[in-house]
Amino acid sequence: MIEVMRLDGKTYWVNPHMIESMETNPDLTITLLSGKKILVKNSPSEIIEKIIEYRKKIGINSQEVL
Repeated sequence: MIEVMRLDGKTYWVNPHMIESMETNPDLTITLLSGKKILVKNSPSEIIEKIIEYRKKIGINSQEVL
């Protein structure tokens, strides 16, 4: 799980394997595979770094093959 901060300042954890997309408008909207959308204060680059660190932590260091 990665930690994100909602617009109200509360901490929230997201399973990065469930992230389908991210877009800024102007706040960052994370769309999950379920269709649920989460608005966060984090920047896209911050979320990407958190995902990279998470993947290293669980031993996924290379691109997955589908």
